[in-house]
Amino acid sequence: MTITLPDDPALASLGEEEIRIDLACGAYAAGHLSRQLAADVAGISRYDFDQALFARRIPSYTEEMLAQDLETLRVLGSR
Repeated sequence: MTITLPDDPALASLGEEEIRIDLACGAYAAGHLSRQLAADVAGISRYDFDQALFARRIPSYTEEMLAQDLETLRVLGSR
């Protein structure tokens, strides 16, 4: 996929890598991509992607995820 951006000095100062990371973080935050796929889109490791999310204050583990995990543990523990 190719994305064409306007030829604007503000974008040029960011650089391709930063734009890819910002795009991936935004798509992850919107729920469009998994963390691994977003890391792949950004062209960085999963660990580095988690660091990018943290730097942007985008939660990578939500209270809803915790509740689901706790429920799974409760179900598995009752077997």
